[in-house]
Amino acid sequence: MKTSNQIANYFVLLDKGISKAYDYAKIARKKGFDPVDDVEIILAENMAERVEGLIGTVAPQIKGKGVVERLQELEKEFGMQDWRVAFKIAEETSLEKFCRFKDRREAMEVGLRVGLAYLTVGVVASPLEGFVRLELKKRRDGSGEYFALFFSGPIRSAGTTATCVFVALSDYVRRKMWYVEYDPEDIEIKRYVMEVRDFHERVTNLQYFPSEQEIEFMMKHLPVQICGDASETVEVSNYKDLDRFASNYLSNGICLVIGEGLTQKGGKFWKKFSHFFSC
Repeated sequence: MKTSNQIANYFVLLDKGISKAYDYAKIARKKGFDPVDDVEIILAENMAERVEGLIGTVAPQIKGKGVVERLQELEKEFGMQDWRVAFKIAEETSLEKFCRFKDRREAMEVGLRVGLAYLTVGVVASPLEGFVRLELKKRRDGSGEYFALFFSGPIRSAGTTATCVFVALSDYVRRKMWYVEYDPEDIEIKRYVMEVRDFHERVTNLQYFPSEQEIEFMMKHLPVQICGDASETVEVSNYKDLDRFASNYLSNGICLVIGEGLTQKGGKFWKKFSHFFSC
């Protein structure tokens, strides 16, 4: 019991110290030397509050609108850190059940960020900086729009498994919002193979370097497009000037998601994900 009292006192001391630090920070901000005159980072007592606080920095309209309470309800239904919690909160945010957004695309993009923030327990930058944006692109046959997911280097902070799960989560939202599947052309699939190879051989070694067959299989069957803005000064060796790629220069976001996420963790993901359907 003595140890428990020591721990309790320790947390009381932490709370007092944090409160004092926030008081000083607010006084400093009021002096007008910073772009904002208040402290933007809010205190969070649990993971649900961390998720809301993190995404609230780019979508302030979600704050205090029920996301925290809904996450806690979903955790009671599915369990703590269950992937289905992330899938459902992403879907409901996309459907604007908590607040309104300027358009449907923004609602879905914020929904995806909320889902990724839950998958990464609200403590890394990947939901804000690793997942850059959602674009809606036209299929070649004109039958509708598909999801184009843009990534950058900080997606690595999500971890390889969470990155793989996030792509599946994005496809889940796509299906629920009635968007069509990505229709990759053969030349685009070859571009992905070349992009990953060039990145691994000419920029930096990937944690996992997939074979050509692995990449082709994954990209041929993936119902969303993996995209990324140029991050390197090295151009892809071949398959340049494709209209559905942002640049001829290599993108670390594309290569990390395909190499270290989808192909490396696809088997592990499916083993757990398929269990949900057999329950």
